[in-house]
Amino acid sequence: MADNRPVYLRLRDEIAAAIIDGRYAEGEMLPSVRAFAAEQGANPLTVAKAYQQFQADGLIRVQRGVGMFVREGAAEQLRSAERAQFLEQEWPQIRQRMERLGIAPAEVLDEA
Repeated sequence: MADNRPVYLRLRDEIAAAIIDGRYAEGEMLPSVRAFAAEQGANPLTVAKAYQQFQADGLIRVQRGVGMFVREGAAEQLRSAERAQFLEQEWPQIRQRMERLGIAPAEVLDEA
């Protein structure tokens, strides 16, 4: 399925997943805008926009001249927000598609 969202939102999701997964631990410095842009093949301004969203949400703190750091509690805050979004927006669509295709939830759980 194609992701038609703006690039900065896709990058934001990638960073959020890395924080939730512990690849960027709380208190740890995030890669610089330029380094992350190079790694992702993205424009640095686009990465900066994604980082600004995290800062606005209070998930990272900026130490001028040093870098950006993941705030304490950021992983749990992100996990909680993503869980709510999944349950409210994504799961109903998935459940509806499963019903349309005749897939019982137990079939999916058996595969896991």
